[in-house]
Amino acid sequence: MTTKRIARYGLLIALALILSYVESLLPVFVAVPGVKMGLPNIVIMFALYSLGVKDAAIISLIRVVLAGALFGSVFSMLYSAAGAVLSLAVMAVLLKTKRFSPVGVSVAGGVAHNAGQIIVAILVTETAQLIYYLPVLCISGIAAGVLIGVVSGIIINRLQKQI
Repeated sequence: MTTKRIARYGLLIALALILSYVESLLPVFVAVPGVKMGLPNIVIMFALYSLGVKDAAIISLIRVVLAGALFGSVFSMLYSAAGAVLSLAVMAVLLKTKRFSPVGVSVAGGVAHNAGQIIVAILVTETAQLIYYLPVLCISGIAAGVLIGVVSGIIINRLQKQI
């Protein structure tokens, strides 16, 4: 691993952690628990498009662990990890098809993230009825995905030539 690559990882992980912290400070404007904008996913989207799936996965995993340790709990880390893995897998597949814009990739990632969290919640709590919460989370995943996709698309277009 080159020095440049290590520095790039460090910068992107630090930025994702800062966005995680900022997101934890923002009040939730909806009456639905667990709904977040997904600000750190701007960094993951940038890494996915600019550096590739492997690098994005490493950055995402490190961010989940560090953010969970700093701002959350073991359970929040577990839910976040499940969402991140499923989200990144879906986004990587859609990116590979080259048929989706960053907004489409982000929306699919947001919905997949929420689905991953619901799956883990069902397994942890042994409460299958949590599946009924998924449509609400899908709507929030779509809304957040559009926002994150638009911002990510702008950043990717402006900075990808720099990397």
